[in-house]
Amino acid sequence: MGVIDGRVAIITGGARGIGASISRLFAREGASLVINDLGGNADGTGGDEGPAKQIADEISAAGGAAVADGGDIGDVATGERLVRTVE
Repeated sequence: MGVIDGRVAIITGGARGIGASISRLFAREGASLVINDLGGNADGTGGDEGPAKQIADEISAAGGAAVADGGDIGDVATGERLVRTVE
């Protein structure tokens, strides 16, 4: 049983680098995850849900619970959608 077993976490920027490490850690500790990552380029352009889906699939394959969201967290509608996902 993990420290946050049974909890739900929304992790923005959760598909690469430190965010991906946090996603994996939270999953190991028992949280169900909504992983949000725009999947854009380092300069802030573009977008691709692929990175968020890849980490969510990795966590699910390891027995965890995770869904991906590729929305722009700077958009209020994305934030509202993320919260509705966990309700």
